[in-house]
Amino acid sequence: MEIKRPPSRDEIVIGLIGPEELLDKAEETIKAFPSFHPLSLKWEGEPHRLPDVQRLGEQAEVLLFTDPDTFRLAKQSVTFRIPAHYVPLTGTGLYRALYLAGHTGSPGKLTVDGLTEPVVAKALRELGVNGMDVVCYGGQIDGSLQELIDFHRAGASGDTVALTGMKAVAEALAKEGLRSEWIAPTEHDMTISLQRALLSTETRRSKEGQIVIGFINIDGFERLAARSGSEHEVQRMKLDLHRMVLDYVEHLDGYLNTLGGDEFLFMTTRGIFERETGGYKSIPLAKDLSLMHDLTLSIGIGFGRSANEAGTHARLALRRSKDAGGNITFIVREDRSVIGPLEMTEPNRFDLSLLDAELIKEAGRAGMTPAYLSRLVAYVTRFGKLDYTAQELAGVLDVTVRSTHRFLLAWQDAGLVDVIGEERGVSKGRPKQIFRLAFLQERIRS
Repeated sequence: MEIKRPPSRDEIVIGLIGPEELLDKAEETIKAFPSFHPLSLKWEGEPHRLPDVQRLGEQAEVLLFTDPDTFRLAKQSVTFRIPAHYVPLTGTGLYRALYLAGHTGSPGKLTVDGLTEPVVAKALRELGVNGMDVVCYGGQIDGSLQELIDFHRAGASGDTVALTGMKAVAEALAKEGLRSEWIAPTEHDMTISLQRALLSTETRRSKEGQIVIGFINIDGFERLAARSGSEHEVQRMKLDLHRMVLDYVEHLDGYLNTLGGDEFLFMTTRGIFERETGGYKSIPLAKDLSLMHDLTLSIGIGFGRSANEAGTHARLALRRSKDAGGNITFIVREDRSVIGPLEMTEPNRFDLSLLDAELIKEAGRAGMTPAYLSRLVAYVTRFGKLDYTAQELAGVLDVTVRSTHRFLLAWQDAGLVDVIGEERGVSKGRPKQIFRLAFLQERIRS
């Protein structure tokens, strides 16, 4: 068991237990969870290492086993007084195994352990595979290594592939010359399990309602105001800024206070802030403001055990953002450790100054915000594609399909978008309409 550094007072110690291959994947995935301090233990079920598993359970606040088998073996011999989870086998791991199996020739039959028949049937159905002979292990859920090997061996034939949740079974079958693939958990499975583990900890439950205070400062606002043509223009800009910040804080279910024309203070709770920032990764407000007014933000976020402490840390974080040159966000936690910088700019952004001013106005009248227009133009420019289904556009705009349909109706009424055909899928559902972004066809400047 390797301890790289002692955990800070506010980090949640999580024990990661499992085979080396999966442990490496878990350690890579957990980097996206700054609240966790991982302690790793390589363990493949050896009985003489059970005391190490027990000790890790005494050091950590939560345990995560990287596969169901090590979890089952540990639970048979060790009693944990903390939450203990495992990464389950799911359909995503099955897709990967089926993909790898296809590299050596399409299988005509599958023998499967670790997954139920409905899960396997659903995966094959979604892949468009019909009529394949599938035999799932029907013995005890904790079948021994030899029982599983015997099950797959008994069902083997020339075009059979064994899909197993135990790596040792796959290796044993391969040594006998039988086609086999290990149904290993994917990074997505790891992420979901880590989220579940985080939510089960006492520390996390106590922090869900913790106060978060943030300072938002508009970079260079005074210089921009000085260049404005009139006081009315400055006041309109201030109203726009206030509305955009207010909309963002509303998404955080928070409270907003204006400290001046170029600075705002907001309060929310830690659980909501973490969800809205995707686990402390990005601040969408900065993207939208940059697109609307070509302004950048310096943001400081503070966590604390009291409102006073959170406010002090927020001011420290803002000072750090300013010292870094602005257009950046930092978070200062309870122990004054720093998270950041958070993503502030849109990676798939298009400079709207390259478009006709009339086109931008026309799009605006149809309810197409500069943020959405920028994403559309960036995508069209990059891929040279003008025709999309509503589902594809939802992915480009990063909104729901329902919202996309609402946008498309308005854009059709304004003559910006045309319906040019339909796309029929393999299912019997309604065909999907194909929309052409006609307003971008000839008016993007090269």
